[in-house]
Amino acid sequence: SKATVSVLNCVLTHTYTTRPATMTDSIHKGWFSEVNQGFWPGQALSLEMDGEPMWNKKSEYQDVLVFKNKGPWGTVFCLDGAIQVTDKDEFSYHEMLANLPVCSHPEPKNVLIIGGGDGGVMREVLKTKSVETCTLCDIDAMVPEISRKFFPHLSCSFDDPRATLLVGDGFKFLEDKVDAYDVIIVDSSDPDGPASTLFGKDFYSRCRKALRPGGVIATQGESYWIHLDLIKSMVKFQKEIGFKHVEYANIAMPTYPCGGIGFFICSDERSCATPAREHPEEVANELKMYSKEMHTQAFILPPFVKRALADC
Repeated sequence: SKATVSVLNCVLTHTYTTRPATMTDSIHKGWFSEVNQGFWPGQALSLEMDGEPMWNKKSEYQDVLVFKNKGPWGTVFCLDGAIQVTDKDEFSYHEMLANLPVCSHPEPKNVLIIGGGDGGVMREVLKTKSVETCTLCDIDAMVPEISRKFFPHLSCSFDDPRATLLVGDGFKFLEDKVDAYDVIIVDSSDPDGPASTLFGKDFYSRCRKALRPGGVIATQGESYWIHLDLIKSMVKFQKEIGFKHVEYANIAMPTYPCGGIGFFICSDERSCATPAREHPEEVANELKMYSKEMHTQAFILPPFVKRALADC
């Protein structure tokens, strides 16, 4: 079957063909298990399903699964067998990935999000009133479609008049962008699928060119428990392409591998380990995870990680 995605404020309408799902190996006797022997070998988080999957299709790029958890996690969204969003803990990832860079800039006006087609990071970015435009570019049209259907508390960001949703390749989108954005946020899946180009030196070079003076980039940075070699290599080439400040932050994320995830935060202007500004009280009071204290705490790393990154 064919479906056409048309999202409010979507500049590029995209048509894709759905194919039979191939994620049956992840589901056994009513339990979903996050098995990936390549990227987190020898371990798997399992969640009990409440009934049959709500969505189980293959897009042009990846397997897409949505199901209801019988426990506390609510609706769960997976790409290629990896958990991306649950109702219960999504705010931790989205608030921190958005606010660490946005609050490290004194007055962000134009923000670009690569990936993040569920809309959660965009929702958080748009809580900053100085933001005039927020453009989101995701390669897979099925992601915003399922967010509209199952995660309206995330996709509500698409309805903001400052928001623009594009369906396309983020790497190609950046090709001709120069001095265009105050903040760039890369909300990607893991580097063993369609997001693989978003973890390379060429991509970061394009991001740096697209940043305005004083700009900040934040990207998904995996887990230091199992991906420290990848993290070290990325910190090294981020410094090689010229970023003066390359820092790594870490947050709690219970349904991600090892219970946490990191972010790379890069800038030429200043260290981002302390915020450049604070949210007004009415915004701060509605946040569940981000605060000025949590901002600073995220950059406090265990000694073994600090030593490993100091050698980069």
